[in-house]
Amino acid sequence: MLRSTLLAAARSGAVRAAVEAGPFDPLVDRFIAGTTVDAAIVVSRAIAADRLVTIDHLGEDTTDRVRADANVSAYRTLLRRLGDEGLADRVEVSVKLSAFGQRLPKDGEKIALESARQVCEAAAAVGTTVTVDMEDHTTTDATLTTVGDLRLDFPWVGAVLQSHLRRTEGDCRDLAGPGSRVRLCKGAYDEPESVAYRSTAEVDLSYVRCLKILMAGQGLPMVATHDPRLVAIARHLAQRCGRSVGDYELQMLYGVRPHAQTDLAARGLRVRVYLPYGTEWFGYFMRRLAERPANLAFFARSLLTRG
Repeated sequence: MLRSTLLAAARSGAVRAAVEAGPFDPLVDRFIAGTTVDAAIVVSRAIAADRLVTIDHLGEDTTDRVRADANVSAYRTLLRRLGDEGLADRVEVSVKLSAFGQRLPKDGEKIALESARQVCEAAAAVGTTVTVDMEDHTTTDATLTTVGDLRLDFPWVGAVLQSHLRRTEGDCRDLAGPGSRVRLCKGAYDEPESVAYRSTAEVDLSYVRCLKILMAGQGLPMVATHDPRLVAIARHLAQRCGRSVGDYELQMLYGVRPHAQTDLAARGLRVRVYLPYGTEWFGYFMRRLAERPANLAFFARSLLTRG
């Protein structure tokens, strides 16, 4: 119930205004690298000393073509900077198609595809890759279709699947072929029971079933979880399937279990950090609150002491 309430609040303009005006910088800064590309570069360089990075320029759910084009431009600038700074071999980017106009009322999917293609071209030019994030279930088919279209020219484009969706085992089978990069996460959207598992236990069981498929496949599984038990299961499955430490990735969010991240990297495992930046941080921030009660307690204390 609390998670659903927070995710609903993420869609409220009034809540957004209150949060953005509030004294929450310490908590926001924990999850967001900053609002500028310079800030993202600085944080990426520090993380890339022992881990890999995927950068997300925040700006989802746009229904304005000018803003969608600005998001594309931001990614092209970011990628150019990654090349200039010598970081492209350790830092890639993650994109949300809704940031590129997927929800535009006219030709949204076509516009998002062409926008993502521009980003992929910029990534290829500097020698890095792109992963296409998954959003709520209403866009799953369109997003996977776009990934398939992009892979015709850029076979390294990564896909994201969410274990809380009932369909995901089938999608894992479809995407577990040679060279396919697939990030498996639990899912951060509030979905109806008709399409998604609602209990934590069901989501975790689905995660393991999906992980078995990906580890036994011929692609690169990217295991996005902070759950120590699921990390241990992933390592066991990788070993059982004959994968070396370079044949899969462990992925975690910036600001979540940072000591675990560095510890796993120190053991020689391939660890990638999901690093968001930008001014449109509110929706991402609210999903992080919904995931972790400790974060919500910090938020509440800040709100009560405001002023």
